Amino acid sequence: MSSALLPAATVFYSPSVGSPGRLKRRPLPPPAGQRRRTGGAGAGAGGWQLMPVVAANSSDGKGDEGSSFNPFGFVTDNPSSRSAIQLPESPAEDGNVGQMLYRIQDKGKEYGSYVKSGKFRWFVRETGSSDNCRGTIVFLHGAPTQSFSYRVVMAQMAEAGFHCFAPDWIGFGFSDKPQPGYGFDYTEKEFHEELEKLLAVLKIDSPFILVSQGFLVGSYGLTWALKNSEMVSKIVLLNGPLTASSPLPGLFQQLRIPLFGEFTCQNAVMAERFIEAGSAYMLKLEKADVYRLPYLASSGPGFALLEAARKADFKEISTRIATGFSSGRWEKPILLAWGVSDKYLAQSVAEEFQRGNPGLVKLKLIEGAGHMPQEDWPEKVVEAMKVFL
Repeated sequence: MSSALLPAATVFYSPSVGSPGRLKRRPLPPPAGQRRRTGGAGAGAGGWQLMPVVAANSSDGKGDEGSSFNPFGFVTDNPSSRSAIQLPESPAEDGNVGQMLYRIQDKGKEYGSYVKSGKFRWFVRETGSSDNCRGTIVFLHGAPTQSFSYRVVMAQMAEAGFHCFAPDWIGFGFSDKPQPGYGFDYTEKEFHEELEKLLAVLKIDSPFILVSQGFLVGSYGLTWALKNSEMVSKIVLLNGPLTASSPLPGLFQQLRIPLFGEFTCQNAVMAERFIEAGSAYMLKLEKADVYRLPYLASSGPGFALLEAARKADFKEISTRIATGFSSGRWEKPILLAWGVSDKYLAQSVAEEFQRGNPGLVKLKLIEGAGHMPQEDWPEKVVEAMKVFL
């Protein structure tokens, strides 16, 4: 439920759990009379109930004028966004979007550089070296995020002797975002073609280790592997829609609704909200800034996501993945490192996928991690990969 649709005097609090050493998602401290724990009828997620806000009385018995409704509350209801969006006393005077861009514009490009491939410019992160390396690893992210999520994993895998690449898909992160209909239509076929061109430019011409996570473009990485199995030596799968029964998160359902999708795709905090909703943790501000930056800087990433989501047949793609990696069809080792606290995809999805090829799929459950294990617990992902590789 969007907080913009709630009555002005209603606030919703939703608690969740975390793990030691991680920033837990917690409710904000409640104003007097605002919330209470309840197990009865009408309780919301986690047992919290919608309660009317009652202004606290001052000692002289008069209402507190400072507790009036904040008309900008609808853009500050995300935990990681509250301290990022600074509203000036006169919002029209200097505009908080410009302030945010100025503050975060140089963030999030660790290990990265721009690579020209065909008509487009990709942003590619690279760690390690081709000299004396144990192998090449290509990390592919899902929607609506970016390669930034792999920064810790790829740095540690480079220390272990691997040469690592993590590109932002076309339309995502810091890579080019062509307007649909002008040289790129965000179809699966086009994503595959551009990925092949990029691999050639990066001189990745021998079998490599593929790591893939997430929805939409993350799935396209796997369907590319099914068509180019000779290019892949091993696969590491993180949480993603791997079976026909995999549910589709609300974000992608909303994007496919005419007109409503156009509004949804222009939500500047969409990516960070998607990450937090799939995890037991909220992002720290410096991380949320990076995921927010592309969507805040221009409308291009939002419309790219919109176009890709509307062109994709999610169920057919998931079915193709489940079938393609099953016994008798796929013959190379697969590590399935699964965050068990994923709020989008249950552990049963991972277990069902493993049953499809039990001889080659090794399932490693990562306790405490959510939909993006590489962001929530990168150390555990690295540990699992080192054992597997």
